[in-house]
Parts: sequence; C-alpha cells; structure tokens
Amino acid sequence: MALMNGAQYIESLRKLDIKVYMFGEKIENFVDHPMIRPSINCVAMTYDLAHEAEYEDLMTAKSSITGKKINRFAHLHQSTDDLRKKVKMQRLLGQKTASCFQRCVGMDAFNAVFSTTFEIDQKYGTKYHENFIKYLTFIQENDFIVDGAMTDPKGDRALSPSQQPDPDMFLRIVEKRADGIVVRGAKAHQTGSINSHEHLIMPTIAMTEADKAYAVSFAIPSDVDGLYMIYGRQSCDTRKMEEGADIDLGNKQFGGQEALVVFDDVFIPNDRIFMCEEWDFAGMLVERFAGYHRQSYGGCKVGVGDVLIGAAAVAADFNGADKASHVKDKLIEMTHLNETLYCCGIACSAEGSPTAAGNYQIDLLLANVCKQNVTRFPYEITRLAEDIAGGLMVTMPSEKDFNSDLKVGSMTIGETCNKYFKGNGKASVENRMRILRFIENMCLGSSAVGYRTESMHGAGSPQAQRIMIARQGNIAHKKELAKKIAGIKE
Repeated sequence: MALMNGAQYIESLRKLDIKVYMFGEKIENFVDHPMIRPSINCVAMTYDLAHEAEYEDLMTAKSSITGKKINRFAHLHQSTDDLRKKVKMQRLLGQKTASCFQRCVGMDAFNAVFSTTFEIDQKYGTKYHENFIKYLTFIQENDFIVDGAMTDPKGDRALSPSQQPDPDMFLRIVEKRADGIVVRGAKAHQTGSINSHEHLIMPTIAMTEADKAYAVSFAIPSDVDGLYMIYGRQSCDTRKMEEGADIDLGNKQFGGQEALVVFDDVFIPNDRIFMCEEWDFAGMLVERFAGYHRQSYGGCKVGVGDVLIGAAAVAADFNGADKASHVKDKLIEMTHLNETLYCCGIACSAEGSPTAAGNYQIDLLLANVCKQNVTRFPYEITRLAEDIAGGLMVTMPSEKDFNSDLKVGSMTIGETCNKYFKGNGKASVENRMRILRFIENMCLGSSAVGYRTESMHGAGSPQAQRIMIARQGNIAHKKELAKKIAGIKE
C-alpha cells in the first residue's frame, strides 16, 4: 500500500470496531465526535505533510527492512541524521497543529522494541526479533499508526507489581497457551490510543523475577475482542459540543487526546509477542523507550512553543503593548527558553550511536537533560504568554454574548461586549477575542494536555529523568578528573 493521506487515514478508522466510552456511554461514531475529531485531525496532518514536496525529506524515509519509501513515523533510525530529522519533523508538526499529534509514541516504541528483542534473542534463543520485524513490515506496508503503550495505573507506588493488593494494577499475563498468551490489566494516559490502528505494549518499570508475569511486550489491533478505551477529560473540552462553537474553542481544528486502555482477558498470538517473562530485559526496554521519547519533547514541544510565542506577540499587538520594552524582553526570554529545548533535542540526536541490532539510539544522558528542561521551560513560556495576553484571556464573556441581540438599557449585550472589549483598533474585536481564546486553549484548555501538563508528566515525571541523569552522569569519572588536576594521589 502507498503512503496514506489524511483523508484516507480518517476513512481507515471508520473500518475499525474500536470500543470507546465517554461520560458513561459508548460512543458509536468516535471519528465524527466533536470532542475527538480535533485529535484525529492532528494525526491526519502527519499523513498529509508526507505528500508535500517541501517536507518530503523530513516526513518520509527509506525503510531499512523493505527499501520502500515510508512515513518517518514508522522508521527505524539508521543514523544520527535520522535522529535529527525526527526532532525537526516533530517541531514542524507542532508548528502546524499547536497540539499533540500523537504519533511519536509508536515510533519511539518501534525503535526500543527492535533493539531490545535483538538482545533478548541473543541471550535466550527466542524469536522475538523475527516476530517484531514481521510486525513492523506489516505496519510500514499499511502505513498504520501504532499507540506505544507503557504506563500502567500502578496502584500503590510503594509496591512492586507482584506485591499489589490488586494484581491488575500492572498489565500481566494471566494464562499461557500453546498458541499464545492471555493478558489482563490496563494502560493509562494513552496518547492517541483511540486514533491508532494498533497497540504496541511494553512494561512500565524494571522488574524482578517475582514480577515476571508483568514482563510482557506484544502488539494487538485496536479493535481486538476484550480491549476497550475510556476517553480522558480535558479542561474546557465540552465547549466543542456547544452548538455553533467557534471562537470559544481557541484551536478549533486540532487537539490532543488521552485514554485509559483496558485489557479484559485479551488473547495475544505467539507471532505478536516480543517479550514473555524475560524480566531481566524489562528495564532495558523501559530505559530505551524513555530515552527516545524524552528526545521527542525537544521537537514537538518546541514547535508548539513557536506557535504560543507567536500568539503572545499577536496579543501584544492587539492590546497596543507591542512597543513596551518589558513585552519585547518577555518574547525574547520565551524564544531563548524554546530554542534551548530544541538545542537539547538536537544534541542528544547528534551524539547518538548504533545499538547491537543496528538501529540508532540517542545519547541517554542528554535525552534526559532535554526532558528535564521540558518539565520547566514550557511552564515559564506559558506564564509569560499569560502575562502578555492579560486577564481578559480568562475572564471574557462567551461567544454567544458577543453575538447576543438581547437589549439591556441602550445597547444589546453584543453591542456592549464589542464596545468595551475593543483593543487599540489594529484588529477587530472578534480577532482580539480569537487570539486570546487561542492562548487560553494552549495554556489552560484542551490543548494544554499537548503542551503544559504533558511537558511535566509525559515520557516520565521529573524525578524519572533525575534518576537517569544520576545513573548516566558518571560522577566517579568527574571526581577523577578533579583529583588529577588538583594533584591528589591515593
């Protein structure tokens, strides 16, 4: 199959019997649901840009498996140049959608599972790597989207998977059969899960032998029997369901998406299993996936940051504050922080190296430094954007009030709103409202999941990166450097 375009991707979702629940009810047509469709539009952009000559070098690659042209989101990185192009592609998509385009997790999972299965097979003589190559070939040839699913609900964080009072708090193997396994549990906070053709499952933490039932990796269609999804709430999400909603949405076309994915005794055939109780490799898979995904944030969050900086500058123009020195300085600081994140994403890519399996991995230390900065800088960029935008961003009346013909005193409600919420006259009141609602959407509303809050918790919370920085930082080597120059002999 040739590369799909956005329209073909959307139609392909209609053919799937994905079980989606929201507000306590089953959603029969999730593709056209007003709360879900903006997130589907984001994913469609990853398909459409692959057909534009201007972006072909970033959006497509030559498959290392088949030699065919594929979407870069289905690619195994073959060089540091591939790693850099990944980050640049993600920045581009952030600029085009101002939201989370949801396809990165699967790409990062492909590369982590590919190298880890190779090393499991070397030690145990299994055929997981062969299974995975066949699976990825299938994905590339169909141009499918895969949700890389790692995060478990986790229950009591002080207890290991096998110690949990409820054993389903981590996804686990409940039955081993001659033709496959049966799994039970859930994956939480799953980005783009509803919009994906397939799910690629990984363990969420390093394991001990006592936890071996939880050391499992496999792939499964999104509409397989026993699998269902519960859609996650976002701030201001029901605005999308209001009749005639437009300005109040901020970002009407695009949005992010998260869900709880539940496995109610799902059967996994042998040829789709990539880890089955090899508990000693769970930590390797987690570490590699996390490294790739922390690199990703040096691209996608930067692209969204580009749009937010631009929106703040437009708001300053419309407010008549664009010439103020403190506003100019804030825009400079926002740009400085944003480009610093990009530097980290490019640096960990440029310092990448080949794995034993042959694909390329980023520099793990620099990738974790990248994500540690992402847990901080977008919050400051958001604060500065809100500062520049002003309080009207969160206190303005609704779009219906601006259009209301209800007369109160000498004016209608609409006339009153349009009179008192006028800026400096450079733009219409409507356009001023549009840019402020857009900033609200990015900082506080239903796109915040793709920027601010996701910057904190996506790809692991800040402490997860600090643990990896401590592990990768090589303090012992740094001590020896200091001792040698200081003339300390032991």
